Amino acid sequence: MAYLQFSGQNLFDGTQFLGPDQVLITTADGTIKAIIPISDAGEEVQKLNGIIAPGFINAHCHLELSHMKGVIPEHTGLPDFILKIVNERHFPEEVILEAITQGEAAMLAAGIVAVGDISNNALTAAQKQQGNLAYHTFVEISGWKPAIAELRFANALQVLSRFRLIETAASLDPLKYSTNPLKSSFSPHAPYSVSSALWQMMIPHFEGSTVTIHNQETPAENELFTKGTGDFVRMYNAMNIDQTHFTPTGQNSLPSYFPQLEKAKNILLVHNTTTSEADMDFANQLSKQYAQDLYYTLCVNANLYIENQLPPIELLRDKKSNIVLGTDSLSSNHELSILSELKTITKHFPTIPLDEMLQWATLNGAKALQLDAQFGSFEKGKKPGVILINQIQHNQISEQSTVQRLV
Repeated sequence: MAYLQFSGQNLFDGTQFLGPDQVLITTADGTIKAIIPISDAGEEVQKLNGIIAPGFINAHCHLELSHMKGVIPEHTGLPDFILKIVNERHFPEEVILEAITQGEAAMLAAGIVAVGDISNNALTAAQKQQGNLAYHTFVEISGWKPAIAELRFANALQVLSRFRLIETAASLDPLKYSTNPLKSSFSPHAPYSVSSALWQMMIPHFEGSTVTIHNQETPAENELFTKGTGDFVRMYNAMNIDQTHFTPTGQNSLPSYFPQLEKAKNILLVHNTTTSEADMDFANQLSKQYAQDLYYTLCVNANLYIENQLPPIELLRDKKSNIVLGTDSLSSNHELSILSELKTITKHFPTIPLDEMLQWATLNGAKALQLDAQFGSFEKGKKPGVILINQIQHNQISEQSTVQRLV
């Protein structure tokens, strides 16, 4: 059997740097065989100028919105951004499908190997069935009006069944899909878009699943739950949505909804730009009580695009939170690139060590999506993808850094 051997400026194994004197050995199809000292590796080592790492995990994406690149201007604020998504997302299906194909190709080129992808419909199913990337599809459910809860839930069941069909087909073709598995589960869109009636329909389906939710992306979200006022009320009015069913809780949004996720195994809270220390303490304590793994998903480029804000990353680090990275969609980002997210974090938080951020982008993301049996680290027998990050300056990513897929 032919083996590939790689060494670089440094070797990151998913949790730590091992140094420049270590060699990664894989089979031709990318199965990890060993990491050995370069002195034991012989003459066939590919010596590369950059950091060798497992493939990136994009823990939060909306591939189905790839056709909306550049459609919505920056810095609208979230309520107006949502209004534009609702009113302007309807393109011809062939345009949407072509944009989905291009979006996936861009992720492949950007060193991404697995994706947590939000789906409100089944338009991404055919592309996912090709097996180019691993996907955990989050079938997203929303509906603020209680009267439409049953209709919205029935629609979500149909979408989920479409993705479950391609999972079944994948299980019958293990040679093709063993590298890039397909999974799916239900997820609520956001606290401000799910009625109590819809929550009750969803809750039984959370058991044992990975669940994601858009969390505290804007100050207006907390204002809605504490006071029942603000920009979301204005958004509801613009959409002719009655709000009389909703009573403010007097608390921020996170403690208002988080107990309803009790049955989930893994929880991904996405964005978190206005999440307070008290909110984090509440979620961390409750997730421990429920024996859950809680992850905070950062999509910093989307946060800057929509709200021109950044999440409290240093506070999350102080709380020893499990952090993962996502890109959001091309409606709220200029590219689907985890390396670009890392560059933005490095620019605004230059003291965060690179090995810590790379773990967010690899092993943490794989664990969050329950895909770490294969992805996220260079453990023997895994096929996590192998990438090279170049143009490293002072052991940190630079604006000039690019990523190359090796396997």
